[in-house]
Amino acid sequence: MALLPAFGKAPSGDVLKAFSKSPNFRNGIFHNEHPTSMTLEGISMLSLMGKFLSKPKDTSPPGPLPALKTDLNALDAGAPILVWFGHSSYLLRIQGITILVDPVLSGHASPFPFMARSFSGTDPYRPEDMPPVDMLLLTHDHFDHLDYITIRKIHKRCKMICTSLGVGSHLRFWGVDPEKIRELDWWEEIPLGEGLRLTAAPARHFSGRSMARFRTLWSSFILRGREYNLYLGGDSGYDDHFKRIGEQYGPFDLALLECGQYNLAWPRIHMMPEETVQAAIDLKAKWMMPVHWGKFSISLHPWDEPIRRVTLEAGKKKISLTTPRIGEPVILNQPYPQHAWWLEVKNPG
Repeated sequence: MALLPAFGKAPSGDVLKAFSKSPNFRNGIFHNEHPTSMTLEGISMLSLMGKFLSKPKDTSPPGPLPALKTDLNALDAGAPILVWFGHSSYLLRIQGITILVDPVLSGHASPFPFMARSFSGTDPYRPEDMPPVDMLLLTHDHFDHLDYITIRKIHKRCKMICTSLGVGSHLRFWGVDPEKIRELDWWEEIPLGEGLRLTAAPARHFSGRSMARFRTLWSSFILRGREYNLYLGGDSGYDDHFKRIGEQYGPFDLALLECGQYNLAWPRIHMMPEETVQAAIDLKAKWMMPVHWGKFSISLHPWDEPIRRVTLEAGKKKISLTTPRIGEPVILNQPYPQHAWWLEVKNPG
């Protein structure tokens, strides 16, 4: 049993064995499509821990980030509308269906409230602000995507929870109704009603909320509607799955792709911002929205480096980029937010 409920409970025993039918599951754990090292050879965890204990000051912003407080119960624009909550959390309203993705609304992205705290100004939304949810989508089980406090507060208002294989073990341990949970392997597809279909797709990453890793799967997701096609990226290092997904399911009206928390020490499990732009090209995305930045510092780069680098590269490659503030609605096929608001964040003193 986990030391704290927030660590969850990864599948084990017969539950873990039940995944043996998955082509991604071998020798008791899940695997990426290609060999994927967590860190580069020769880099010790001890040296990385030392760097994290002496993080540069610029890994956090000098002042509060700007945010809007949108009425989430009144989202009705006809076209799909999306509201970003920072990092990889957002609410999507499409064809009358409300989808909440990877909500981390507790103010921290770790099992302990004093670690990985959210930046000042980034918490205008709390779990209580969420409207009734038709589908809660959880890409994988890392703390910055699967938040115990948020799940405990909102799961009863969610009709369905879709996630990757094995993540349901955490949810059931936390008291979520098992009848609500759908766990998907890569390429599995389910209908959501109103002409919407959700497909789980590969990502290049890893899983685990403790030292026991790879016992649950990690995924990206494809959301196809009557008129719109969206790519919900989750976490992933760069690999050829983006091109295959683009060829099979593209083009995409909007691709939400990670562009932060990277480091040269772990180049296989997160993308550099320039790779994020290439992934959008591979996916045949008409527009890209960078996520996985702007709320937590769980790497060593300056807090705004991801958006600066991805904006520069998108300009070079002529990729259309939308960069909303936290809480600012993004309405598909209407003028997209493109203001460089991060340049205006100043030290309040």
